[in-house]
Amino acid sequence: MSGIRNDDKIVHPLWVRIVHWINAFAVFAMIGSGWKIYNASPIFGFTFPSELTIGGWLAGALAWHFAVMWLLVANIIGYLIFGLLTGHFWRNPLSLPPIAAYRDLKSELAALAAHTPGVYSPIQRALYIYVAVMLIIVVVSGLAIWKPVQFQTLTNFFGGYDTAREAHFFAMIGIVMFLAGHIPLAFIFKATLRSMITGKLRAPLRKRTPKA
Repeated sequence: MSGIRNDDKIVHPLWVRIVHWINAFAVFAMIGSGWKIYNASPIFGFTFPSELTIGGWLAGALAWHFAVMWLLVANIIGYLIFGLLTGHFWRNPLSLPPIAAYRDLKSELAALAAHTPGVYSPIQRALYIYVAVMLIIVVVSGLAIWKPVQFQTLTNFFGGYDTAREAHFFAMIGIVMFLAGHIPLAFIFKATLRSMITGKLRAPLRKRTPKA
């Protein structure tokens, strides 16, 4: 008896993979440059190690930050357009099941740990919505900080320039916390990382029935 591998299953379309990796680059670049900008005028009693920052100096960090911000915004808009046209995020990461799906927390945490490519547990869906909200807060509060006069309505919405900076900072921390869980899982369950590169989930071997 021998095994035959089924055709690889596509779990992530090309456009989803492109958006994912552009987002990954943009988010890491914004965090690194944002930490350099923060270090120039800390709002709390600490600074970030310079080795973890991007830009070299304040002007360089600002150039990186704003350039990547528009890349991130354009990428998110593209994701929304494709997601609406294809129904992707209503069927997959942004489609929340009924509250009853969260009652068996033990099984949901097990599903989260399994991290099966193309399969989103209720907790994973909630986490993706959470990080999407954090990204929106980062962008909107960033605009309020960047142009507090031109976007004074946004700045006032956050309660002023200083509180807009705090909202920007804590949303960034929220994204970092998400990445602190997301990245290790991607490397632990290598099929997840591979599928986000190739788009394919290698199907298990199916057994060939021996001939009589």
